[in-house]
Amino acid sequence: MASSSAIRQVKLDKECELRVEVSESAPLRLQVLNSTAEIFGTEIPPEIWLSFPPRLEFAGPRVIVVGPVDSGKSTLSRMLLSWSAKQGWKPTFVDLDIGQGSITIPGCIAATPIEMPIDPVEGIPLEMPLVHFFGQTSPSVNVELDKVLVKELAQTLERQFPGNAESQDAGMVMNTMGWIEGVGYELILHAIDAFNANVVLVMGQSDLMEAIVACGMGTGSKVYIFLVVTLVLYPKVKEKLCSMLRDVLKNKPNVDVVKLQKSGGVVSRGAKYRQRARGYRIRLEMRRLVDAGVVSSFQEYFYGLANDLAPYSNISNFSDLVVYSIGGGPQAPRSALPIGAEPAADPLRLVRVNVNRDMLHVVLAVSFAKEPDQIVSSNVAGFIYVTDIDIQREKITYLAPSAGELPGRFLIVGTLTWIET
Repeated sequence: MASSSAIRQVKLDKECELRVEVSESAPLRLQVLNSTAEIFGTEIPPEIWLSFPPRLEFAGPRVIVVGPVDSGKSTLSRMLLSWSAKQGWKPTFVDLDIGQGSITIPGCIAATPIEMPIDPVEGIPLEMPLVHFFGQTSPSVNVELDKVLVKELAQTLERQFPGNAESQDAGMVMNTMGWIEGVGYELILHAIDAFNANVVLVMGQSDLMEAIVACGMGTGSKVYIFLVVTLVLYPKVKEKLCSMLRDVLKNKPNVDVVKLQKSGGVVSRGAKYRQRARGYRIRLEMRRLVDAGVVSSFQEYFYGLANDLAPYSNISNFSDLVVYSIGGGPQAPRSALPIGAEPAADPLRLVRVNVNRDMLHVVLAVSFAKEPDQIVSSNVAGFIYVTDIDIQREKITYLAPSAGELPGRFLIVGTLTWIET
């Protein structure tokens, strides 16, 4: 403010809110005289003038939850989203756990707005989900593709936020996978950077927390890192991982570390349980396919939570569908490489796949792409399930949530299969 006459003093009651619009031509100066206050979860230092430049766009906290398997990441994410929705905010939920999947089937990364507290039975409400299909249940199969899809999703949300003030103001909550060592740790850092996360919740891993702090994530803005200690502890893993992250972040400023009390009730799940859970989710959560001509809304997939839905069995000619896989194959022939160089697999290479008997019981993603070179960067409309392949007649039979033509002719195949029981 230009002069003392322009200063306005406001007294707020406890847990009340003051909304301020920054002018397009002049900065806003703000000072907390007494007590405590915060902006989107960041505490304002008392008795210090803060200057906000013209046309500054405030954005809500971007919370990313990291930690090992069975540490309570999904539960905490849902709690944070529900608490935010109860307060009238509309946060965005980002699910980067391709192994299980909370928004859609396994093998995907996805984001969706949360406008109501999450129903404990129905799960995540899905109004306008953005879904990218990875096609595997572990990112180790194609790490570079996972990074590209995470970046694509983050950029899409960034483009949408300026036109959606409610979502931008509410921020986002990101759930991650339980792979926290080696390449998994690298993917955590990549996600923090891609989504510009400024709050990192570390579940039960003091070593992971220390490594993130040492990494210095948050150049230009404050990154808050909280340690949530659970009853499930991994002594050797946690000391190593947190030390790694602390080393990487050690040269970055403005990083606060806060240890929270441990939470109980976490139950360890084995590999067989996770495999059964993936099949269960494919049956109950393969629900959202866009109706022909309707781009903005997904519908309940196949059978629904209460088996109250009946999918449609559709038949198409082989020539009506174009199937691609992503990754694999040599990037260039040896003759085109320098002497002594070995051909390398291209993780983003599109490979045309002929419809064959190997596609029986395979789950395929329906891409919104208009051209093949848009497949990697495009999100998907939904999924179909192949129930029969007739090689002689060149016919493919599949289940879909709706009758009629698919919203796109380009399909993506991974390794997801499902035997209906």
